[in-house]
Amino acid sequence: MTRVRRRYIARRRRTKICLFASTFRGAHSRLTRTTTQQKARAFVSTHRERDRRKRSFRRLWITRINAVTHENRGSHSYGRLMLDLYKRQLLLNRKIPAQIAISNRNCLDTISNEIIK
Repeated sequence: MTRVRRRYIARRRRTKICLFASTFRGAHSRLTRTTTQQKARAFVSTHRERDRRKRSFRRLWITRINAVTHENRGSHSYGRLMLDLYKRQLLLNRKIPAQIAISNRNCLDTISNEIIK
């Protein structure tokens, strides 16, 4: 079988990988094989962290809503508020009430009182 000389095609591919891995340390930014392995690991990590970030933000929003509902009315909770929202068919995601809880706590309290009545 004849030998194929890749020339600039291989060099272009390697430089593209090296530009991606230029911020890595040691051999991970210099050697081609380890650079490709680190690139694959980096893509896996970013995908995993995107999912984790979504989870952590949802937990943060739930905590904020729960804190404000407990502060104003001791007996009510986050779960009760969301159940009443669902019964009234007011489909809000957790982000909007959490932002209301930060900016204007009294507003979220009045919303929850109106829904519970």
